[in-house]
Amino acid sequence: MDEVGAARRWWMLAASTLAQASAAVMYHGPAFLIPALHEQEGLSLAQAGLVAAAPTVGVMLALVAWGWVTDRVGERFVLLAGLGSAAVAGVVSALVDGLVPMALALLLAGAAAASTNSAGGRVVVGWFPAHRRGLAMGIRQMAQPLGVGVAALTIAVVADRSGVQAALWAPALACAASAVVVALVVIDPPRPARAAGGTPSPYRRDRFLPRVHGVSVLLVVPQFVVWTFALVWLVQERGWSPAAAGGLVAGAQVLGALGRIAAGHLSDVVGARMAPLRWVALAAAAAMGLLALATGLDWAIAVPLVVLATVVTVADNGLAFTAVAERAGPFWSGRALGVQNTAQFLAGSAVPPVAGLAVTHLGYAAAFALAALFPVLAAPLVPVDAERELS
Repeated sequence: MDEVGAARRWWMLAASTLAQASAAVMYHGPAFLIPALHEQEGLSLAQAGLVAAAPTVGVMLALVAWGWVTDRVGERFVLLAGLGSAAVAGVVSALVDGLVPMALALLLAGAAAASTNSAGGRVVVGWFPAHRRGLAMGIRQMAQPLGVGVAALTIAVVADRSGVQAALWAPALACAASAVVVALVVIDPPRPARAAGGTPSPYRRDRFLPRVHGVSVLLVVPQFVVWTFALVWLVQERGWSPAAAGGLVAGAQVLGALGRIAAGHLSDVVGARMAPLRWVALAAAAAMGLLALATGLDWAIAVPLVVLATVVTVADNGLAFTAVAERAGPFWSGRALGVQNTAQFLAGSAVPPVAGLAVTHLGYAAAFALAALFPVLAAPLVPVDAERELS
């Protein structure tokens, strides 16, 4: 930890956060094309959801591979290669004609942007001590909701005014800019020498990591339901303009980012990641259930409840991410984080089309109620008793 000064560590945290935010704009941003794809291109909500899911499918396919490269080569190389490739693929998605070529380019862009998940997290875990990692990772993980907020403010509005392809320049430019910052700031963190014969897999040690992966998969469902359909719900059901709806979603994402910082700091204070993770799961179940009830009864409080649900459903990510990296160790954390995020994005890729079908046939209230069931299932699975004290 002494090889660089404290100020340099915080600058690398900022660079990692920017990289993750840019990647989030790339692979979550197409969800905000759904209104334009539905109204301008004539796609059904389920079809538009498939297009929006393309980059998350790309992320899912590439995460473990990027994690392996991070374990072998290093964080800086992975960040630069991934962000540069994502920028190129994003430009291609904005220039090609036809929805299928655009979806394929978005899939490749998502696969490239997946590099930031393991490598950026490893930068933070590698440079910050255990008693500061929860806070540091909470700050770094705020990048995802902030990226979604930026996407809501840019992609939804530009798509409404200038079309789908014009809106796709935003994530491409964001990835290009963050690659420059990473090149200027990030240094690979130190790691101990490899033991003779290699390091044994942490998955053989106990069931802690698989349980955290499973809990995170369940908790990602309400998160993606709210992310994907909050803006559409505000426009279609509440009569908001895309600009106003995008502003509310962006504000909610900022609050969600602050919630991740608070959750991470809380885990540092209590000296554990899993107990706060269970608390977040219970809060997410309550928030989604109340949102479903208010939506079904057409109460005005449904709008502030969708903000609350947005904040609560994203608070778990940094806790689980930090716990996985700490448990896996420096020679397995890239792959373990890749598995963690692959499982999440596998679930996340299925959410837009499946939730689109649920909204079409059952309505928004039923879709929100179904999403509330997943954190109910997750809470008892959190391995609170199996967690070691932070060290």
